[in-house]
Amino acid sequence: MRIRSLGVIDDAVVELSPGFTAVTGETGAGKTMVVTSLGLLLGGRADPALVRIGAKSAVVEGRIGVPAGAPAAVRAEEAGAELEDGTLLISRTVSAEGRSRAHIGGRSVPVGVLSELADELVAVHGQTDQQGLLRPARQREALDRYAGGAVSGPHTKYAAAYRRLRSVATELDELTTRARERAQEADLLRFGLNEIAGVEPRAGEDVELATEAERLGHAEALASAASVAHTALAGNPEDPEGVDATTLVAAGGRALDAVRAHDPALASLADRMGEISILLGDVAGELAGYADNLDADPLRLAAVEERRAALTGLTRKYGETGEGIAAVLAWSEEGAGRLTELEGDDDRIGELTVERDALRGELSGLAQALTDARTEAAARFAEAVTEELASLAMPHARVSFAIGQTEDPEGVEVGGRTVAYGPHGADEVELLLAPHPGAPPRPIAKGASGGELSRVMLAVEVVFAGTDPVPTYLFDEVDAGVGGKAAVEIGRRLAKLAKTAQVVVVTHLPQVAAFADRQLLVEKTNDGSVTRSGVTVLEGEDRVRELSRMLAGQEDSETARAHAEELLATARADG
Repeated sequence: MRIRSLGVIDDAVVELSPGFTAVTGETGAGKTMVVTSLGLLLGGRADPALVRIGAKSAVVEGRIGVPAGAPAAVRAEEAGAELEDGTLLISRTVSAEGRSRAHIGGRSVPVGVLSELADELVAVHGQTDQQGLLRPARQREALDRYAGGAVSGPHTKYAAAYRRLRSVATELDELTTRARERAQEADLLRFGLNEIAGVEPRAGEDVELATEAERLGHAEALASAASVAHTALAGNPEDPEGVDATTLVAAGGRALDAVRAHDPALASLADRMGEISILLGDVAGELAGYADNLDADPLRLAAVEERRAALTGLTRKYGETGEGIAAVLAWSEEGAGRLTELEGDDDRIGELTVERDALRGELSGLAQALTDARTEAAARFAEAVTEELASLAMPHARVSFAIGQTEDPEGVEVGGRTVAYGPHGADEVELLLAPHPGAPPRPIAKGASGGELSRVMLAVEVVFAGTDPVPTYLFDEVDAGVGGKAAVEIGRRLAKLAKTAQVVVVTHLPQVAAFADRQLLVEKTNDGSVTRSGVTVLEGEDRVRELSRMLAGQEDSETARAHAEELLATARADG
């Protein structure tokens, strides 16, 4: 892993052992930056404050071995990455402005892809994880993870039924609590629909009536105009001497017909005069019919205006301005559908009630299955963790799980009792620790010291390593609060874990560092203006000096050197 411009680290290369790597150094030297770098490669949050002062960006690059066909390799290839001989190259860049970029196998990818790979590649544990283990929810998650398919199977079904029950309960609550509002809405809809039905409007009727009202209102003027036009075209029978258009056109036509044989051009005009004569006759006939059929009945006009007033009243109440009766008919159709829905509420309430009761029964069975699976797994899990604690200088400690439920009359039935339930079942899971014989089991949040909690955390992770392994484990000062023999045992147990997985530990304890296959020293120098850190692989005499410093604060103390050499010899003998 190469780190550039991250925190106090200017430019450093970190070479991790395939087995157990210990990262040591003075407080503030930048050990945590090594953990932070790995976190960035695994999709951690990009904080621009991490960028070294004066630099434009921080860059972390890593080379990770991923077997072909492994889930991480498959996901990387789906993202377009290329693997070279089972090696995956990952890089993460964080700018001082806060922008972040990620690359896998030479291909730019969303940062979320790194997080997906992290789940398959590395288990990271620090002091914050210890605090997390104090929360019952995290303890339940740990137990469920250990139980595997025995819990995940019924939990998947339970979660689906729980979500559906929440949805049904919400809809049922809305239907019942808003019953009065919905009844009022139904009454208003019925009134409106009855009012519209009483008028019985037709589509386009308002336009037709407006046209008819206009005609009836001006009947005399229309009749007079039609009569004058008819006289102009066909003449007045009572005035034989009068001249009309039809007579004049006919005379002109006859004159042209008489000479048409002498000129084809004039013959064409004569034909057109004939057409005009026919057209004038048609118009004159239609004008006569229009005048005869024109209804000037004032009673009909009154009826039309009354009908228009009724339609206008509907439009004002139920329509949109400018849309006329069409909007009223649309409102009527929508209102009828809504009324049908509201009138079906009672049926819907009955259906939902039946479904709710069925879902509660289903949840009861699934919650019971979860309780049974957790109870069985808890015994095995507690026994395995207790065994691990024996090898971590806690030979008399006992770990157990308390699995219980809280009674709730509105809950589901589990074990013959009606208990509260949630998205993960009805169980309240709590990890208990009895640190020595005669001590009552107490929640680890109350009964474990800092050093004991560190060892419980490590024991839990070691147990997980046997059931749900990942290739790499990173522990950031999980040995806090531990010393003496317990520290030696932690170092020994980490070395054992490193035989089947890669283990990286940031530690202040020489007893732990001595068991590492490789020890990295993070140290910083100050040139007066810029702090630079380097990461060095310690071997031989350099490693003895660092362990001496960790033991006594003095690299050249003969006593510390002897103790350091003894620790290394013990570790080699165990290996």
